[in-house]
Amino acid sequence: MRPRYFRGAKGDYGGKYELVQGRMIRIVDTPIDSHDVLQSVASPLAGAVVLFLGTTRAVTHGRQTSSLDYECYGEMAAGKLRELADEARRRWPLVGCSLVHRIGHLELGEASVAVAVSSAHRRDAFEAGQWLIDTLKETVPIWKRENWADGTSQWVHPGLGEADAAVFRGEPGGEGERPGEP
Repeated sequence: MRPRYFRGAKGDYGGKYELVQGRMIRIVDTPIDSHDVLQSVASPLAGAVVLFLGTTRAVTHGRQTSSLDYECYGEMAAGKLRELADEARRRWPLVGCSLVHRIGHLELGEASVAVAVSSAHRRDAFEAGQWLIDTLKETVPIWKRENWADGTSQWVHPGLGEADAAVFRGEPGGEGERPGEP
């Protein structure tokens, strides 16, 4: 069963498009505009701006990748992104914090995720950015299908337990719907 998407602005999922001073939280089905992400955290109060772009690589664990597909339950994923941004602001003195994730089909080299943070000093920006991408990959209900060059594919998500992963792979014993789906 495919997750249900809730459309906000054109190309956005997860309810309302959110852009306030120093914060952009978006799930999109179009290419990520890194300039817009950087602009969302820019401020004369920031002496450091860190941007991380996660891109589709050609080889994963020794296997040739042809493309990726991402799916999510929009409202749930967008809510979790907001929670992560709020937690990062509690942990570090950030000026800006933006998280954008793309869903749909991605070819090699295309960006799937953007994390941008700004702060007065570089240490806070680097630490917050690393924590955000690591935690996002583990906790946000966005699912990735690796499409291999040999024609096979596999659903992966670092935060899934083995039983949940079996559901994605369609294996025996993998009963029910994908994790996080209502």
